[in-house]
Amino acid sequence: MFNIPKKVQERFLKSIPEFQRTIKKARDKDVNESDTVSIINDMLSKIFGYERVDDITSQLSIRGTFCDLAIKGKDKFQYLIECKAIGHNLNKGNHVRQVVNYGANKGIPWIILTNAIEWYLYKIRFEQPINYDQVMSINFDQINSRSNRDIELLYILTKEALEKDAREIFFNKIRNVNKFIIGNLILNENVTWVIKKELKKFAPNVHINSNDILEILKNDIIKREILEDDEGKLAKQKIDRFYKKIERQKIKKKETEQKLETEDALSELENPES
Repeated sequence: MFNIPKKVQERFLKSIPEFQRTIKKARDKDVNESDTVSIINDMLSKIFGYERVDDITSQLSIRGTFCDLAIKGKDKFQYLIECKAIGHNLNKGNHVRQVVNYGANKGIPWIILTNAIEWYLYKIRFEQPINYDQVMSINFDQINSRSNRDIELLYILTKEALEKDAREIFFNKIRNVNKFIIGNLILNENVTWVIKKELKKFAPNVHINSNDILEILKNDIIKREILEDDEGKLAKQKIDRFYKKIERQKIKKKETEQKLETEDALSELENPES
């Protein structure tokens, strides 16, 4: 998906095994939050390429307190990072809400929750009420520095990726190409019509009903969560809006064509010799 610079790949190959060893030692010792923040700071520098003095700060004040870490770039804060002790199990409820509130308060949409081992990237939706999407997660216990997928996920958090808007590109993809979107697209009449057409070729002597196809898709093929979870319902709404927009465009195009035909006809009546 991304053309990752060679220097970044080389940095990963060198630094990831090093920090996997560091993280294991720190976890065995059950180091406290302050020491964990120090490890995370090192990771931001040596793995993700940020300059300690210029790019990373622990002095961002939020509601009378300071966030654990924040990353600056392009003359503004790019990430707000909430750190927990390495032995602390991350609560994707309370902990995420905490850092989301911090980000919303400072107008920083991109936030990270981490304990050095697990890294979760979120993007805040500034709506009423404030909401957020999980963009990706990384587990350093399982990272393989030679895996293309793992490298792409790591790259998204790098300084180099900021310059190419890689996180926005990745977010846009997962928001529009995922199991909820695809599952609900399959149930759209445009897709079921194609399935019906192919089935008629496959079984020409069998009467095929569109509702039968829909029932099989809903009950036997597509998982219930795709249709019933909140994300599934949101996906259906997006798809419905998309097809309504297409229908409006078709109607507008037809009206324009009819208008032009009428104008041409009137013009011929007014100027028969032309």
